[in-house]
Amino acid sequence: MKITILIHCPDQSGIIRSVTTFIHQQDGNVVYLDQHVDKQAGVFFMRIQSEFDSEIEIESFKCQFETELATKFNMEWDIHTDEYKPKMALFVSKYNHCLYDLLSRYNSGELRVDIPFILSNHKDLEYVAEQFNIPFFHVPVTKETKSYAEEEQLNLLKEHRVDFIVLARYMQIVSQRLIDVYPQKIINIHHSFLPAFVGAKPYHAAFERGVKIIGATSHYVTADLDAGPIIEQDVTTVSHTHSVQDFIAKGRDLERFVLSRAVQLHVARKTMVYNNKTVIFS
Repeated sequence: MKITILIHCPDQSGIIRSVTTFIHQQDGNVVYLDQHVDKQAGVFFMRIQSEFDSEIEIESFKCQFETELATKFNMEWDIHTDEYKPKMALFVSKYNHCLYDLLSRYNSGELRVDIPFILSNHKDLEYVAEQFNIPFFHVPVTKETKSYAEEEQLNLLKEHRVDFIVLARYMQIVSQRLIDVYPQKIINIHHSFLPAFVGAKPYHAAFERGVKIIGATSHYVTADLDAGPIIEQDVTTVSHTHSVQDFIAKGRDLERFVLSRAVQLHVARKTMVYNNKTVIFS
């Protein structure tokens, strides 16, 4: 059995020794440890993986950890078992490139999640869900029906015990209501290297400006539109020889790769959010 522990707390001496000693006392073996100290904020971050030869009672382990370590060091912490596959809901609209990429990785076993359903405000991509034998829910969103649509979304998420949501080019603004239920658990892909060109046609704007690179950014969703903690980014070079369509094609390639990497990092418990920034462990 393997568990992953994520910790952040005020920086102080003895944290690593205390945590590794605790794991040793529970007959565990540390197989990975990565840590970071934000000197300016005085905050310590750590990700540690441990293996156990036999099954452990995880709730008892958590209680002991809280009593013996977390309280003492004033820790914010999470413990996850590798046996559990998180449930990931996919929200989409009409673009299929990110959806196909994630589903292909899921289908091949590369992305270790369960996908209980795909949800969309349009019916255009229902055929993709059918190809992968995943339930599809059409929940239209208009100004008049937005509140009802959010209620339906929340009911579906609760019913299927969804752990996190991926907006695979879902072209609707997510409300504070949904964000409050899934804080730092909604992953979006933005078709720009943030902060950059805003508006409905970023590639056209970039083209008109004569940029030499274009990019994509994946981030956690917050109430501030496209200003949430950044998980992953990448860029590619362009030149005067490229057309707007070339920009779009290159951009969509980036969107696929950046979103899939962000999702993989989240699933592997390698992301920690603090003060609207992320610590990404290797």
